[in-house]
Amino acid sequence: MKNLICLLLLVPCFALAQTKTNLNVIPQPVSIQMGNGQFTLTKKTVIVASDAEGRKTANYLNDYLQQTYGFRLDVDKRESKNYIRLTTKKFIKAPDKDAYNLTVTPDGIAILGDTYEGTFYGVQTLIQLLPATPNTQPQAPNFSIPVVSIQDYPRFAYRGMHLDVGRHFFPASFVKKYIDYLALHKLNYFHWHLTDDQGWRIEIKKYPELMSEAAYRNGTIIGRYPGTGNDNIRYGGYYTQDEVKDIVKYAADRHITVIPEIEMPGHSSAAIAAYPWLSCFPDKRTIIPNYPSQESSRPDVPAGAAHVKLVQETWGVFEDIYCAGKDSTFTFLQNVLDEVITLFPSTFIHIGGDEAPKTHWKHCPLCQARIKAEGLKDEHGLQSYFIQRMEKYLNTKGKTIIGWDEILEGGLAPNAVVMSWRGEQGGIEAAKQKHQVIMTPGEYVYLDHSQTKNEDSVTIGGYTPIEKVYAYEPVPKELSADEAKYILGAQANLWTEYIAYLSKVEYMVFPRMSALSEVLWSPKEKRNWKDFEQRLQTQFKRYDLWKANYSKAYFDLQSSILPTPNNEGVIWKLQSRSKTDDILISKIVGYGSTRSQGRYPLGKGENSRLINSDGMYVAYLKSQKLIKSTLQQSFFFNKATGKKVFITATPNEKYPGQGGAFSLVNGVYSTKGLSYPDWIGFIGDDLEATIDLGKTEKIDSVRMHTLNQNGSWIYLPQYVEVFTSNNGKDFTSVGKSSDFIPDMLTMGWITVRVQKTSARYIKLLAKNYGLIPDDKPGGGNKAWLFADEIQVY
Repeated sequence: MKNLICLLLLVPCFALAQTKTNLNVIPQPVSIQMGNGQFTLTKKTVIVASDAEGRKTANYLNDYLQQTYGFRLDVDKRESKNYIRLTTKKFIKAPDKDAYNLTVTPDGIAILGDTYEGTFYGVQTLIQLLPATPNTQPQAPNFSIPVVSIQDYPRFAYRGMHLDVGRHFFPASFVKKYIDYLALHKLNYFHWHLTDDQGWRIEIKKYPELMSEAAYRNGTIIGRYPGTGNDNIRYGGYYTQDEVKDIVKYAADRHITVIPEIEMPGHSSAAIAAYPWLSCFPDKRTIIPNYPSQESSRPDVPAGAAHVKLVQETWGVFEDIYCAGKDSTFTFLQNVLDEVITLFPSTFIHIGGDEAPKTHWKHCPLCQARIKAEGLKDEHGLQSYFIQRMEKYLNTKGKTIIGWDEILEGGLAPNAVVMSWRGEQGGIEAAKQKHQVIMTPGEYVYLDHSQTKNEDSVTIGGYTPIEKVYAYEPVPKELSADEAKYILGAQANLWTEYIAYLSKVEYMVFPRMSALSEVLWSPKEKRNWKDFEQRLQTQFKRYDLWKANYSKAYFDLQSSILPTPNNEGVIWKLQSRSKTDDILISKIVGYGSTRSQGRYPLGKGENSRLINSDGMYVAYLKSQKLIKSTLQQSFFFNKATGKKVFITATPNEKYPGQGGAFSLVNGVYSTKGLSYPDWIGFIGDDLEATIDLGKTEKIDSVRMHTLNQNGSWIYLPQYVEVFTSNNGKDFTSVGKSSDFIPDMLTMGWITVRVQKTSARYIKLLAKNYGLIPDDKPGGGNKAWLFADEIQVY
């Protein structure tokens, strides 16, 4: 009878209980049951917390209320009728998940966590039940919170975000703000990339030159690699050990573990600049490609001079790495790590292991002697030896190493965790070897990629909209149920070559961090893009509330270029998420003038326009007199534009072009670099494309737009050869060329001139550069080949 009475008492609150919700909570909780009524939060509401950890979470909530809404609440150990009660179960010794229950009744809010982390996550959900608009009455707040019951826990144990402070340095105050953003999204690991070729960012007392020399570079390239010059401005900074301790504590108070990354053996130019003896060749001057600063380009530097080694000023992969043949190298790194591990309680220490060219090792007598003495197969085996030696040392300190998936090469260190960034294959391989894995594939979770096709600032390249982040599934289908258990979770990475300002950090992570949080927290079966999209509208308001500089790319006009049914032109398809605004299309017909091509009601949020002539077209998303979004596209027509095209090799999944092979004949090509989505990319494969012109045409020349960006392992083809046919089966070679004429930055054309001939079918073969030599960027790897347009005249 007692239980029946309790059950009946709950009926008024949850009579309309249902699993579907209109609460705009991100990430989506495991279970939500809506009830009737509401709780009103006022200045008289008391936060009830009975122990020290609970009061710490209460203080966090109060700090949020103060910063966001301008008021604080009293904190008490005693029960109250108008309350937010924070309780953590003490009898659960080994919980599998950081679960919590959040219950709102008309009398108060109760958060019950299985762990202190769970209680903290319950507070994050409560924060999202608060208004997403500013409080106009900080002295008399009156917030209505709906009656609801939420049961929740995370799907993955590892939910991470990364920040590169090596390429660009951000003050400790902003690092704390970044950690706050992680906390608001229920993320629990902060991967802090502290060292790289362009700067060393952590104080190491035993090696003071790391701060005075390695932490600063003499200048930075201007624009996207390879750049247009050097700003010649000394740049850098580092975090003192006191600042590091403060940040680590700040994160711990938010139940976030900070994982430091100290790169080795590659990406070590900055450390070598401070201590040249760490290099295989200490007297060999550092090469800064393309545009070295005035200070770094001084000639005739004597051998052994301190400034013979330099901190890098451009981006890419560099040959000068730690010498694996010297015991002094390992002593240096062990001494560095001894100081690092005293600052970071984390069990994990990230040691990098990626993009380590072996050229110097191949020519270094000490490295070759090490290979022989240790019975190693080659330089890849030497890298494995390097990583395993450092792992053994860190294991003796009670630490576990994390490394990028290159640490698989030559044999995986026994206890290492693999962070899979070059797609998922490294993670799959590691999981099958029963190693723990953190997934971070560039295609889905590299947040330095552009969020918009209509590029509004320089990025490293690639196009990763929020939809793509949300679609990511961290557990590969190739793994069995037992193997899948080795996937700890995933993280998103923010590399900062082209991110120099705090506002741009925010711009690049939002709103994609919100999508990531749901991928890592919510049950797989609960994820639904359309439902997330609805909740995202409120999340945008929260970004405004936080004064965060988020990207508006979600609201951009989206375009795609499609073939017409009879190949007489191309279709420019425009889409918008707005259901009330209009699309207008104009064509630029002369300097300073436009001719309107029509005004089209948006209808269902999309419209199409046949394009069959050269010109610059501009699309506008317009609400009355307000232009909300603009999209500009230039079309260049030739005999191949809009025609049927076939390619033999499948493009790499990261660079599939717009519409696959059709991207080669859609009448557009990039003027902005690799971030433009038209590029088709191949690793090691040739490009063989056959174009059906539809009828016999006179042919004078065929040309291909391509990319030459060696620092990113992108190389020109060995040659481009053109074949013609009248039946589509029997082809004759009519010309070959390898002459590359740049048109902008690292892009340009390879043109094949042919003797005047007539043909219906054109076949273009671009021969991949092949295996990259050891003395070039990406040595030992297959080269990338890129193309985004083929033109026939």
